[in-house]
Amino acid sequence: MALRELVFLVGADEVERWSDALLEAGALSVQAEDADADSPDEQALYGEPGIPAVRAGWQRTRLSALLDEDTDPAAVLAAAADAAGLAAPGQWELLELAERDWVGASQAQFTPIPVGDRLMITPSWHADAVAADPAAAGRIAIILDPGLAFGTGSHPTTHMCLEWLAENLRPGERVIDYGCGSGILAIAAARLGAGAVVGVDIDPQAVASTRANAANNQVLVEARLSTEAAPPPAQVVVANILSNPLKVLAPLLSALVVPGGRLVLAGLLDRQAQEVSAAYPSIDLRVYAQREGWACLAGAKRP
Repeated sequence: MALRELVFLVGADEVERWSDALLEAGALSVQAEDADADSPDEQALYGEPGIPAVRAGWQRTRLSALLDEDTDPAAVLAAAADAAGLAAPGQWELLELAERDWVGASQAQFTPIPVGDRLMITPSWHADAVAADPAAAGRIAIILDPGLAFGTGSHPTTHMCLEWLAENLRPGERVIDYGCGSGILAIAAARLGAGAVVGVDIDPQAVASTRANAANNQVLVEARLSTEAAPPPAQVVVANILSNPLKVLAPLLSALVVPGGRLVLAGLLDRQAQEVSAAYPSIDLRVYAQREGWACLAGAKRP
């Protein structure tokens, strides 16, 4: 199927209305980008779990609506403008996208990722090749396909947590992965010889993804929502989220670590390490690793 891309600019306060209206009018997908990206006018825009971004778009947002070849772009724009109660854009362009194997192209973006000396994160479509590759011999393969939940193994914070587990996890230790996302850290812990492993997240999709990914890796991980009863304290607790939630959750995360157990925190920037550490007075947190501006803290809970 040939696809086309309808592109136009909108203001920050119109992004959500346009996006919803375009989808209702027949667009296959809608993507929003900073129209001033890679220029002096580029704007940083992000949120944290439980703390949404200040706005849904940039001052000048580039909207790209994906259309099939039989969809009239002018009709989609008119219908979307009417539904959103907005004026149709004065200028827009239609880009022809070359017909291609979209599934294959998408899969080609995700290749096996070696982590430290012991682990290899691989999408399922590369699993057989990884198993037969002499260069991967001795590595523990974690099969993980890109999905709706955060965590494909490519981010520096995930790498640092995985490396800590590979270097420091003792066989049989109980592990809690708080903010489990795709379940990658929980699965790695199980593959590295942990005892009971529990993944916790605020997002039902993350819990479902963790369960499915654990099954694909043939390991046992209990996944639960953060609104459910907290799991019993564990010897190792890992939380790869962001600095504000790490500070807010400090009493809970500290309580989830048994005396003498270890806590690993990631998702914070280098400059945030001291303030996050200060939120955990009962745990002797130190910088375990730093990479690309991100830091990973680790330390033992005092008896």
